[in-house]
Parts: sequence; structure tokens; C-alpha cells
Amino acid sequence: MENPRPEKVAVVEEVRGRFAGADGAVLTEYRGLSTAELAQLRVQLGAAGGDYKIYKNTLVRLAVEGSAQDGIKDLLTGPTAIAFVHGDVSAVAKTLRDFSRANAHLVVKGGIVGDGVLTGAELSVLADLPSRDVLLAQVAGTLAAPLRQFAGLLQALPRNLAYGLAALVDQRRSEPAETAETAETAETAEEH
Repeated sequence: MENPRPEKVAVVEEVRGRFAGADGAVLTEYRGLSTAELAQLRVQLGAAGGDYKIYKNTLVRLAVEGSAQDGIKDLLTGPTAIAFVHGDVSAVAKTLRDFSRANAHLVVKGGIVGDGVLTGAELSVLADLPSRDVLLAQVAGTLAAPLRQFAGLLQALPRNLAYGLAALVDQRRSEPAETAETAETAETAEEH
């Protein structure tokens, strides 16, 4: 662009900053959504850690030119909005998927996570994953299970030893009585 207007330069810099500060971004087509539906989507995305913004495609192309996000240029056709993700990308993808099921006008085109460009189908798979917190809890549970079993075994050793010793002591106590009874019986048998 020759002699761009300062407003356009500011928007390009804003988009660059948003991409740099985001953990990911999901591009959608919003053609046919009402203003109220877009407002509802923004609220839902905000709760999931996303920020939904509409920019002109030409300005977004300029912003991503030569950057790690350059791969999304092919997705910048038609009315495009970007959901910038701050946190769990799967939570934002899940929110967009759920919203698009109720509102057929919202189409998930694709996105970017790190340096990788994802298709709409790949984002759908990502949306099916449990949230980061659930995955971390599952990993922690998997790691903790063998430790709990080991702790149970360590507790069982002294307990079983104590039971064994108690049984041995009881057995020893009952042996002298049995020996005395056996001796009396043997003496009585000899006398007869």
C-alpha cells in the first residue's frame, strides 16, 4: 500500500499485536448472523477465553505478511472474523462448534495454534478434546494411582507383620497347654 492512512496502519499494528499476544486464533465466516447473535457469541467466547473481532481481510493479510501466521492468508475470503484465544484453544473451538450447531450461519474456516495452521475439521477434533484442566487432572490421577497402591503396600507390610506376630504368639501360648494335656493323657495310658 502506498501512503496508507494512519488508521489503517494502526489497525494492522493492532492485528499484529493481537496475534503476537494470543495462544491461537480461529477464523470464522459470520455471514448471516445478526448483531444480537454476534453479541451473544462474543459473550460466550469471552467466558471461554476468546476475543472475537472483525477486521478487513486486506488489513489482516498485511498484518500477517511474512510472520508465523502467514499461513492463514488463504482463509481470508468473504466476511471473516477472528477469535483470538487467550488460554485453552480447545475451549474456544468447542464454544464456536457449539454455537455453529445452533446457528448454521457461523462457519469455522480454520485457525492457527503456535506456528501451525489448522483446518476447520482439525479444529472440530480439537473441540472434542477435554479441556486442559480435565486433561491435567486425568494425567495427575494416572500418576497418583500407582503411588497410592505403593503407599497401601507399604502400610500393609507392618500391619501384616503385626498380625503374623500376634498369631505366632497366640500359637505359642496354646502349645504348652496342649503339651500338658498330651502328657497327662500319655501318663494315664501308661498306668492302665
